[in-house]
Amino acid sequence: MVEAVAEEEPVVREYDDVRDRAGVEEVERECEVGSSGGGGEMCLFTDLLGDPLCRIRNSPDFLMLVAETATGSAAGGGAEIIGLVRGCVKSVVSGGSHAKDKDPIYTKVAYILGLRVSPNHRRKGVGRKLVERMEQWFRQKGAEYSYMATEQDNEASVRLFTSRCGYSKFRTPSLLVHPVFRHALKPSRRASIVRLEPRDAERLYRWHFAAVEFFPADIDAVLSNALSLGTFLALPAGTSWHGDVEAFLAAPPASWAVLSVWNCMDAFRLEVRGAPRLMRAAAGATRLVDRAAPWLRIPSIPNLFAPFGLYFLYGLGGAGPGAPRLVRALCRHAHNMARRGGCGVVATEVAALEPVRAGVPHWARLGAEDLWCIKRLADGYNHGLLGDWTKAAPGRSIFVDPREF
Repeated sequence: MVEAVAEEEPVVREYDDVRDRAGVEEVERECEVGSSGGGGEMCLFTDLLGDPLCRIRNSPDFLMLVAETATGSAAGGGAEIIGLVRGCVKSVVSGGSHAKDKDPIYTKVAYILGLRVSPNHRRKGVGRKLVERMEQWFRQKGAEYSYMATEQDNEASVRLFTSRCGYSKFRTPSLLVHPVFRHALKPSRRASIVRLEPRDAERLYRWHFAAVEFFPADIDAVLSNALSLGTFLALPAGTSWHGDVEAFLAAPPASWAVLSVWNCMDAFRLEVRGAPRLMRAAAGATRLVDRAAPWLRIPSIPNLFAPFGLYFLYGLGGAGPGAPRLVRALCRHAHNMARRGGCGVVATEVAALEPVRAGVPHWARLGAEDLWCIKRLADGYNHGLLGDWTKAAPGRSIFVDPREF
């Protein structure tokens, strides 16, 4: 009688850049993101440009874990990396009064991202073990909540976190994506756009986003990061601006809008793989026409089938009936920045009820509907006014930190 050999438990430990980089890159290649999960269908590949920590290293506190086999593969050799996960911890607004003259309620939260398990080792508890070990580190850092983001139709990820890891569905923001055309977009004649200094942008953001969920306490570090390419304020054409943000806050115009631009292109590149030849040819034809006759301003599809970069628009906000129109003017400005920077797309993520959402130009086929799930890690409640954040109703807006996009 042949006895069954019990499969060894994987070892979960902190990522070591020298010994683990090649193994991590191999797992990333095996786990290309596709809506159908493979089978020759189109998938989105992320090239981290040789830096597995690129999506978390700008956060105030971060960690990457790997799971490896205890004794190596059957083919011989050393231990094999079979999974990985990234996480970071920061303080963000978790709720409070919706009046700008009230102090925001900050809560220490953790974010899980980049969970990957090699296809040959799935359904063996590897993903859950990585999450549980990461949550231990979150608690050590004092995090009260942990949350994650995935696409709503990613059933495997949603099932893992909600059924096995104790998370609950929380928020449903939308990822809005717009291609960068070969031709520049004409600036709006109905808006004046001014660039804010980081200190003025911080003052405006702390005033406007004081009660917006996930607004980071260290917004100054975000705005001063080298990847943040600037904050831009849009005002109705003819509105005077004297460079005094305090005067603006004391008496803002009837309508205004603001956003910042983050350079993801220098952190990672994306590539659509597995596209049919006909689709690639059709997209190429639009670029040829746009190149030959740019005065026609025909929308052209960038070459998304080779590595391309993106600019992420964060801190979208505004007020007044003309805010969506002013946001559209800002997005055109950001498009032209991305064109000069050699990007393929510009993207942003907004809440389902975001007031300025109607002003964000996007192509529905390029975007996605996301799902954020959350879990309470702490036993007690530090903020009596808030209670259990996991049960709070969604607000109209949400702040998406570009450092973890």
